Amino acid sequence: MDLAVRIERWPLAKAFTISRGSKTEAVVVTAELSDGQFRGRGECVPYARYGESPDGVVAAIEAMRAPLRSGLDRAALQQAMAPGAARNALDCALWDLAAKKSGRRAHELAGMAVPKPRVTAYTISLAAPEAMAQAAERAADRPLLKVKLGAGDDAARIAAVRRAAPKAELIVDANEGWTIDNLAQNLAACADAGVTLIEQPLPEWRDEALAGLKRPIAVCADESVHDRASLKALAGKYDAVNIKLDKAGGLTEALALAAQAQQHGYGVMVGCMVATSLAMAPAMLLAQRASIVDLDGPLLLAKDRPEGLRYVGSRAYPPDAELWG
Repeated sequence: MDLAVRIERWPLAKAFTISRGSKTEAVVVTAELSDGQFRGRGECVPYARYGESPDGVVAAIEAMRAPLRSGLDRAALQQAMAPGAARNALDCALWDLAAKKSGRRAHELAGMAVPKPRVTAYTISLAAPEAMAQAAERAADRPLLKVKLGAGDDAARIAAVRRAAPKAELIVDANEGWTIDNLAQNLAACADAGVTLIEQPLPEWRDEALAGLKRPIAVCADESVHDRASLKALAGKYDAVNIKLDKAGGLTEALALAAQAQQHGYGVMVGCMVATSLAMAPAMLLAQRASIVDLDGPLLLAKDRPEGLRYVGSRAYPPDAELWG
């Protein structure tokens, strides 16, 4: 197989801010595999939080050029590369290529039913309480809002969002931004606002404080869970897991992780980085097994790919074959 790799930059409709900082564009890496007749594509987002960079991810993908030419398949890829963004791009490209070569859709190859549209969360970026309230008011008709927290005065932020969007279901993502000292206060504020789930309140290396904690709201692991190997450390600390293809290293591991997480009694959420519909498309298969879906990345862009996913309000529709799978 021939391999092509490139870095792409997609401007955002407006600045996107979480507890770690702000950005105005999505920087993605795409991998394209071709057998001379058919082409398969995958997209990933290098994330500095996990020690990744666009150039580093490109180099990791390029290192697979010779193995791919020698017939490296998806099963062998899982052993040849560590979980992460680089493997995700190649794994999803191999799924796409296999679908196109076989004339069957990716869900068929995965042994799944025809995927259905799913309601996705819509993200309210971290800002001052007044600004977040204004953003929530503009999105108040959406059924599910994901509220970014993780800075001082989060109690005021979540209260302001709830007043602005009284009917929406709220979930919160602290992005490791809380501390042991303010954990109880922030949990109580979220409970008062009717929040139904909180993602990663504490840093991964300090989440032992969650063990045995009486939690008024379900707590979901994000940075603390990557692939199946990370599940064991979550016992007693989390109620759910946020599975992202970039963390798991592709759709192959993500599907296996979802199945194992459910066997262990965890709720499953499917999440995303800010990226184009090419990154969301394979995650739509995982979304069929998730109780909470957060695949709003393309909605935050100034412009998506022309063949991108169809969104009707907060309802995301499965991809057409032209896009992926």
